[in-house]
Amino acid sequence: MALKPTIYKLKINLANINRNYYDLLNLTIARHPSETSERMMARVLAFCINAQQDLSFTKGLSCVEEPDIWARTLDGRISLWIDVGEPAFDRIKKATRLSPTVKIYTFNLKSDYWWTKDRAKFNDLKASVFQFQWKNIQALAQLAKRTMDLSVTISDEVAYISAKNGDCEVSWQTLQ
Repeated sequence: MALKPTIYKLKINLANINRNYYDLLNLTIARHPSETSERMMARVLAFCINAQQDLSFTKGLSCVEEPDIWARTLDGRISLWIDVGEPAFDRIKKATRLSPTVKIYTFNLKSDYWWTKDRAKFNDLKASVFQFQWKNIQALAQLAKRTMDLSVTISDEVAYISAKNGDCEVSWQTLQ
């Protein structure tokens, strides 16, 4: 019998000062049995950074043909493709054909190696690549609960996250 995903409910008071975007998000996400808390929370943060009206989580790890997060137009086309982790070059090459905007958020210890190894390949692609600081993502993962009430403020390349059980900062750098 296959393991089932764990469901998380999030209420996020979002203030993205960079984009002058303010919203109250009510999200329900599924954490795949093979997904870590760090990856799940990196997905949540990527969602917050790119929040817009038609943004949604996909089936993620359960469906390899879809990104982790996307925005679709009214006619069903993908307008924003977001992957979290260290995706293969061929996957991102395909994504750039399917969507005008492609973003990658890498976050763990192997992301430096992944970027060093594949950087030259990605230079020719119209994709933005960002790297969350691993120790910050670990601190963010400590805030994960099945039901979360978060306050997220984004300014420059730093997100300030506050929850009932603590707070943390997550910084990132633009790689491409």
